[in-house]
Amino acid sequence: MGETVSSTPTGGTGGESAFTVVVAALANLGIAVAKAVAGAVSGSSAMLSEAAHSVADTVTELMLLFSLRSAERPADEDHPLGYGGARYVWALLASVATFVGGGVFAVYDGIHTLTHGEEPGDPLVSYLVLAVAFVLEGYSLRTGLRQARGAAARFDVRVGHYLRHTPDTAVKAVVMEDSAALAGLVLAAGGLLGGQLTGSGAWDGVASLAIGALLVYVAWVLGRANAELLIGRPLPPSVRAAVRAELLDDPHVVAVLELTTLLQGPSEALVAAKVDFRDVSTAAEVERACDRAARRVQARFPAVRRVYLDPTPGPGQPSVSPAAPSR
Repeated sequence: MGETVSSTPTGGTGGESAFTVVVAALANLGIAVAKAVAGAVSGSSAMLSEAAHSVADTVTELMLLFSLRSAERPADEDHPLGYGGARYVWALLASVATFVGGGVFAVYDGIHTLTHGEEPGDPLVSYLVLAVAFVLEGYSLRTGLRQARGAAARFDVRVGHYLRHTPDTAVKAVVMEDSAALAGLVLAAGGLLGGQLTGSGAWDGVASLAIGALLVYVAWVLGRANAELLIGRPLPPSVRAAVRAELLDDPHVVAVLELTTLLQGPSEALVAAKVDFRDVSTAAEVERACDRAARRVQARFPAVRRVYLDPTPGPGQPSVSPAAPSR
């Protein structure tokens, strides 16, 4: 997440994200069937590419919905840090589905049309389907943008900044895929119109290639975002600085030697730190200081679910007391 997003890692609730994904999935399922029928009737390569696009989007959103459910499972003995990372695994697979199911098919279909030729059919049905699809995709995009705007307002950042840096990749995927879908509909309509005016199927093939390139780009952006979160992304610098300040606020703390933060999900983060305590502090005082510091961090940043503090000697101090018996 970007540096200016300094409250919590999350940009919305799981319920909001699930509703946004369900709306998008239902819209795309109906659109996919209509596009496939229109493509078969009109013989339009671009329409068939758009049908593959909508099928890929539907599969993607089903995967995202499953990822939301998987990530909600509580931590257990086998997964002591919870299942937050499951969201990003499934979201990464969803981006692969977009690439293979939509982008690759559209590029292949466009190349096939350009190399083998195509006789333009009656585009009337396709125009009607494109118009209906535009309305449905627009409604789905409106739902996703409404959630994104609400989250961006809570963080006092622009929507574009929020979408680039949010760890809620489900909302990011819906907004990007619906935006790409609207652009794809315009490209498909342009291909149909070009073929209708010139009598050449080349326009349809070019439109199909453009749709494929658009889908490949969307899949790459989403795949990279999810891979980054799977590898491990820290809290924003401003939040890390605030966490360090909360730890240093305790009178028994001398220095924070090392601070590690990790986003485990849109509303879940971990903090671990090596802390140098006053040499005169007793073991009981160190224990109480650790508990106070953890509570302060979690009170200020509710998304920080786990705080692990490791009492560590500062630079120049022996790691083992001279009076301690050697082993």
